[in-house]
Amino acid sequence: MRISCKSPAATRALSLVVVLAATLACTASGASAAQHGIAAGDMDTDAGACTDFFEYANGSWRKDHPIPDYMDRWSRRWESGEINKEHVRDILAEVSAKSDWPAGSAEQLSGDFYAACMNEGAVDALGIKPVEPMLLDVRAIRTRADVLREIGRFHEVGINVPFGIFAMEDLHDPTRMMAHVFAGGLGMPDRDYYLKPEPRFVEARGKYQAHVARTFELAGAKAEDAKRSAASVFAFEKRLAEASLDNVALRDPSQQDHRTGFAALEKMAPAFDWAAYFEAAGIPKNDVNVTEPKFLAQVDRELKSASVAQWKTYLEWHLLNAAADTLSKSFVEENFAFNGRFLTGATEMKPRWKRCAEATDNQLGEALGKKYVEKYFPPAAKARMQDMVANILLAMKDTIDGLDWMSAPTKAKALEKLATFNPKIGYPEKWKTYAGVRVGRSSFWDNFLAASRWNVADNRSQIGKPVDRGRWGMTPPTSNAYYNPLQNEIVFPAGILQPPAFDVDATDAVNYGAIGVVIGHEISHGFDDQGAQFDARGRLSNWWTPADLKQFGERGQCVVDQFEGYFIEPGIHHNGKLVLGESIGDLAGAKLAWLAYQKSREGKQPEPTLDGFTPAQQFFIAWGQWRGDEIRPATQRTMIQGDPHPIAKYRVNGPLSNLPAFRQAFDCKADAPMVRTGKERCEVW
Repeated sequence: MRISCKSPAATRALSLVVVLAATLACTASGASAAQHGIAAGDMDTDAGACTDFFEYANGSWRKDHPIPDYMDRWSRRWESGEINKEHVRDILAEVSAKSDWPAGSAEQLSGDFYAACMNEGAVDALGIKPVEPMLLDVRAIRTRADVLREIGRFHEVGINVPFGIFAMEDLHDPTRMMAHVFAGGLGMPDRDYYLKPEPRFVEARGKYQAHVARTFELAGAKAEDAKRSAASVFAFEKRLAEASLDNVALRDPSQQDHRTGFAALEKMAPAFDWAAYFEAAGIPKNDVNVTEPKFLAQVDRELKSASVAQWKTYLEWHLLNAAADTLSKSFVEENFAFNGRFLTGATEMKPRWKRCAEATDNQLGEALGKKYVEKYFPPAAKARMQDMVANILLAMKDTIDGLDWMSAPTKAKALEKLATFNPKIGYPEKWKTYAGVRVGRSSFWDNFLAASRWNVADNRSQIGKPVDRGRWGMTPPTSNAYYNPLQNEIVFPAGILQPPAFDVDATDAVNYGAIGVVIGHEISHGFDDQGAQFDARGRLSNWWTPADLKQFGERGQCVVDQFEGYFIEPGIHHNGKLVLGESIGDLAGAKLAWLAYQKSREGKQPEPTLDGFTPAQQFFIAWGQWRGDEIRPATQRTMIQGDPHPIAKYRVNGPLSNLPAFRQAFDCKADAPMVRTGKERCEVW
């Protein structure tokens, strides 16, 4: 499933089936780093490992490397992510330099897509013309039947408003794919931006309406008309927001489990012509999962009561919003002004080549993924990763076996689930062909539509079929990782398996401290507050005894309370329930990687002390340096609101303060800030 970051519906789809670790690779710094993976010169040892390990591990690097103007955060791992984009760019520059590749080949598709994007002069000369055919269709709407037809056309190209339909595993029979109906249709990050009274949300609402108005003006509207249209869009979206689940509720799969027969779907939202939609989309009229019935009921009310004129305005806005980054400079800059400068604090757009490389990877990632793997992911790297994954899975088995708070029946179920884990490393065994996609060099928007249409059709084609476990949710160049509870799989694309997050030449201490903790993190997602609701077969099913589930909840509450105490500025702190899953993953991931590292060294010579740091210290420094993000205040505020990942400082200090192994490695006193003891110390797994 191709998921656009700008699509609220897709974001909600992702929240249900995939728990993502926001993990990006990083580069080594200096000759010393090439030797063992930690950069002693980047540390601020004056900070004290037992006082503030985040500052201790990264302080000097952050002082010497301010956040680039085009980024919202920066660290060695984000620097590496940008270097990774250079690798993608080099591949794309090579294939785009030749214009006679066989039609439909991976080289032709990715090369022409990138070339059309990079031809900024041609894009600017076209202005709004590429999107005018769809824009004219929207403006030609006269009846409610026209509104329904246009919604269907939007969905065909991945513009999921006011809702979206995606093929995903059946929550209760994950061997088969079914249609899931997701809420969408919002132009701001989430419902709270429309509803909460705090000043930052009030400011956002004003900025958003001004942004929408300016976009309408760029599309030809007069200033006063544009202002009225923006107010209409906001009022419409606010009503949708009021009927939407909040970010904490979206993390609970049980709240999004509403299996609905086709006849019942028609009764749930009778104003929408589901029969015509399903027929046109080629979707079988079987059971679907409606993730948010309240939201769908609101859509039905809007279809009955909102004027056709308001629907036209709403749809025109979302078309322009989806197209903005593919159009002329004025649209791109306006889109950046709100979504970049205001929401993240970045002061400049990324260079065009980076945006074009990202767009190509997003739309045609497996077309260029093959070449990326050939150049940057040797077989030895995959073999080393497989060994590490196996060792960390064994550490999880030992951990479950040794739990004193879990009963034997629940342990048996947990071990059964662990035994079915499916690791995917590097790249898919079978590549997508993108057969039938027509990409040229004349129109970036047309290419975007063509690729999006194929990705949507590819996803829809899976509905009603057995699950294809060979499919991936990320492209090979992606610097990230994920866990999918419905397939019980942990996935590590080649893009994240780069030094020093992972380095075949690094010591075990460093590899286990960096990528090893990520592996443990993803494994732990199978047993966090969300993943623990899925059994060994990937079914949404309770496998816990009541007493064990109560114990699990109490241990999770310790983590919630801990993170509620982490403030980014006065009056704004983490939402402990929102970050619970990721925080359990970080805590358990560090513990599992440490245990696996210890196990991996049995029968071997001790690894050397390097730069004055013991192997144990190298392990924790590798993790601390890899997570050393400096983050802009605006981005922190946005993260606190909707991101299930904590701020980087607390992803480092929070979990490590609970680990006796960390305390021992740095000989921390019991009253040190980096040490939590007694009832304050959290341990879930």
